[in-house]
Amino acid sequence: VQLQASGGGLVQPGESLRLSCLARGFNLRYWTAGWFRQAPGKEREGVACITSDGSTLNADSVKGRFTISRDNAKNTMYLQMNNLLPEDTAVYYCATDFEERLCNMRKVPEYDYLGQGTQVTVSS
Repeated sequence: VQLQASGGGLVQPGESLRLSCLARGFNLRYWTAGWFRQAPGKEREGVACITSDGSTLNADSVKGRFTISRDNAKNTMYLQMNNLLPEDTAVYYCATDFEERLCNMRKVPEYDYLGQGTQVTVSS
């Protein structure tokens, strides 16, 4: 099981980024997966989650700005981040768990399998 996150970078407030998470060794479409982030000196925070049937859940802090999606043909999950704010600055991780069936934002940072993380910096 391998997850490879990419797409982070340095952007100005109000701009957008799309993160990608390529799954290898398993079929992502059959499992619940999500994104969490960790800023320096802060705890991990669940950001968004998607179940095998396509149901999604976002953290209150990103509702209306971030969208999670999945391309089954590419075995890839995405996080579209719009109207980025300085407080969104963090390392973002994609993760999955073969036992979770429903999205629970508090559990996303504890999923069993996670990628290497990609840095997102929002600064003017």
